[in-house]
Amino acid sequence: MEYSLWSESPICAVKRVDKVHPIISGNKWFKLKYNLEQAKMGEYDTLLSFGGQWSNHIHALAYAARENGFKSIGIIRGEQLEAKSQMLIDAESYGMQLEFVTREAYKEKHTEDFKMWLMEQYGPCFIIPEGGANFLGINGCIEILEEADEEYNIICCSAGTGAMAAGLLLSLKKHQKLHVFPSLKGGFMKDEIFNHLEYFLMDRDAAKELANTVVFHDDYHFDGYAKTTPQLLDFIEKTKSEKGIPLDQVYTGKLMFGVNDLLQCNYFEKNDKILVIHSGGLQGYRSVENV
Repeated sequence: MEYSLWSESPICAVKRVDKVHPIISGNKWFKLKYNLEQAKMGEYDTLLSFGGQWSNHIHALAYAARENGFKSIGIIRGEQLEAKSQMLIDAESYGMQLEFVTREAYKEKHTEDFKMWLMEQYGPCFIIPEGGANFLGINGCIEILEEADEEYNIICCSAGTGAMAAGLLLSLKKHQKLHVFPSLKGGFMKDEIFNHLEYFLMDRDAAKELANTVVFHDDYHFDGYAKTTPQLLDFIEKTKSEKGIPLDQVYTGKLMFGVNDLLQCNYFEKNDKILVIHSGGLQGYRSVENV
């Protein structure tokens, strides 16, 4: 996998997981890998999942479903707008059936009643949670770090659902520490990661012990999920022009802004070797470019 050097002292490299596939970008490729396998084993013909108007997950799932011979349904948060986002246009072009639900109804997507309603409406679908954040998705994210990455002692990642962070955490070596940069404000990401670990490990104490090893950097969310500022957008554009690394405003832009700020503040030790996971999701930047 490709790596981009960010700084030499301390050494900081960016693992370009965004390049693993041109459409099923970054961590979405890993999150969907075993979900697709399970759906095939269960002989399902339709995949169903959830997301917003610019969801990286919906975009990747629609393409992956088509390429693997599945039909797909996207349950989209919020009423249909007069003009669809380019992401939704893409998803439809890949064959996905889009169904819009109110934000109030969308909040119930995890309940058994809502899942039963989905089955009644669309038949026996293989349901994948929002963001691919389930046991199978975490299992895929365990594979993001490779043997070549063992030279790094600090691993940095963004977090939205916490599933990728949980997978990375489960794959760390003893000398490595995970630093998480949540894209949402509220300080609840530790609980989200713990919940994923507890479900995956089926051991509350082990999950708690592992979650407590994470270092959280909660000051780089730029006022919340999908929120941005001119400062962040300028940083994204500068990074692309000067370092050749494209970023998005929801996840990787905030992550790299945070890592760069910590580097400038001499937060890390000079002998640290830092690996930043570029988790993809670049199609979402079109929501800024289209404004």
